[in-house]
Amino acid sequence: MCIMHALCIVQIAMAVRSRDHPAAARKSSGGRPAEPREKPVVSSKPDVRPGRVVGVLALAGIVAAIMQTLVVPLIGDLPVMLDTSPSNASWVVTATLLSAAVATPVAGRLGDMYGKRRMLLVSVLPLVAGSVVCALASSVVPMIVGRGLQGLGMGVVPLGVSLLRDVLPPEKLGSSIALMSASMGVGGALGLPFSAAVAENASWRVLFWVAAALSLLVALLAWLFVPAGRVGTGSVRFDVLGAIGLGSGLICLLLAVSKGSDWGWTSGTTLGLFAAAVVVLLAWGRWELRSSEPLVDLRVTARPQVLMTNAASVLVGFAMYAQSLVVPQLLQLPEATGYGLGQSMMAMGLWMAPAGLMMMALAPLGAKLSAARGPKVTLSVGALVISLGYGSSLLLMGSTWGLLVVTLICNTGVGLAYGAMPALIMGAVPQSATASANSFNTLMRSIGSSAAAAVIGVVLAQMTTDFGGHFLPSENGFRAAMLMGCGVGLAAAVVAAFIPVREAEAGSQAPETDPETDIEPRPASEATA
Repeated sequence: MCIMHALCIVQIAMAVRSRDHPAAARKSSGGRPAEPREKPVVSSKPDVRPGRVVGVLALAGIVAAIMQTLVVPLIGDLPVMLDTSPSNASWVVTATLLSAAVATPVAGRLGDMYGKRRMLLVSVLPLVAGSVVCALASSVVPMIVGRGLQGLGMGVVPLGVSLLRDVLPPEKLGSSIALMSASMGVGGALGLPFSAAVAENASWRVLFWVAAALSLLVALLAWLFVPAGRVGTGSVRFDVLGAIGLGSGLICLLLAVSKGSDWGWTSGTTLGLFAAAVVVLLAWGRWELRSSEPLVDLRVTARPQVLMTNAASVLVGFAMYAQSLVVPQLLQLPEATGYGLGQSMMAMGLWMAPAGLMMMALAPLGAKLSAARGPKVTLSVGALVISLGYGSSLLLMGSTWGLLVVTLICNTGVGLAYGAMPALIMGAVPQSATASANSFNTLMRSIGSSAAAAVIGVVLAQMTTDFGGHFLPSENGFRAAMLMGCGVGLAAAVVAAFIPVREAEAGSQAPETDPETDIEPRPASEATA
């Protein structure tokens, strides 16, 4: 009944569309009719309450983040729970990664075409369905299917960020974007101790029933309180071949990255997947450049501001995820190792939680910095703070309080950076492409995180120590991983410093139209107000 209720909500949402308003055509200097301006923002409710809208969309981001950390406390027990091998059980995590990578850019493009709130509601459906499938699973295959369905709903975050641009006044936009971006950190902060507590004191199935209920709550609140936003672009053709090409290339790439350590980095399977990813993605890029309605507009993506922001996003994604791999292990390793801190899973989650909440607390500060100096500065400062956090670990790694300080510093930087990246993207693309552009940026961060998991995993696997007949990552291995995070954070700061911003973002008057598309964009100063 819960799933049917959610289906009814989405069907009603898709049936109710705001009426299109004709856009006034302009004449260019040569007398040629220009491309029509974007359709105006049309809300389903005349009395938009920014606080309520941001709260609902932030809740959606929190729920999406909880989905990603839901199975972390269960990873060691999955082989026994599902009567399978550890190698097969690892697909429970990999399935979510792969399906999210494929679905996120598709959801963004459909959001630009048919409405962002509509696609946000549709994206909640697989979150509900996947949670129910996982709750009922008694073997590894249904669990993998359910986790894959949950990954299909990860587009709610970039859709929510893009929807803010449609429905909020300019003076509220910057802080709201930062808050929405920080919701991912809050979800991770709350999800880990919650999952650990349930895993230790109740049936693991409770985790997924709670996840299903939270997803339904998001759908209901979004339907009731979030305006529909701007009318879609009016495009009637979805780039199916582009979606298949991008999805295939990403699956090959991420499979090789995530499974390379298990299969062997020089194995035929791993090398074949890397080669296939290169060939498929090159062919996909050629197709997108020739398509009149591409899934991802590579010409927009290649604009220097967008391109450099996405490059910085890969590095920030790497730097963000590295400490998430190192600190939990340090907290949980036995004290007898000489560097482990002997904390339980529940205690580890509680020590990690304040860092995620710090992202939310720092969101207003990041918005003010962006409004005063521009999101480029905020992104650079955030990356430097991340690097500082990793550097501090060399002195603070020997105690729980020290690691707490490290994670607080790192996540402060992540919060600043995550709030700045959508503002930079939306300041450089037309409003009709915000969901697609933000989804692609989210994908870049995910690729960075996947690369971090692979690289840090290799470092820790190669630098080990013998502890009671078991090989564990050594203290030097953990220090090397943290130094690597420090270096990547510095690299992200350098890339961010070279992001070319438009004059509008530097404080001068914004152009009336985007010079490359002849579509009126929202000035970057509004995106950071």
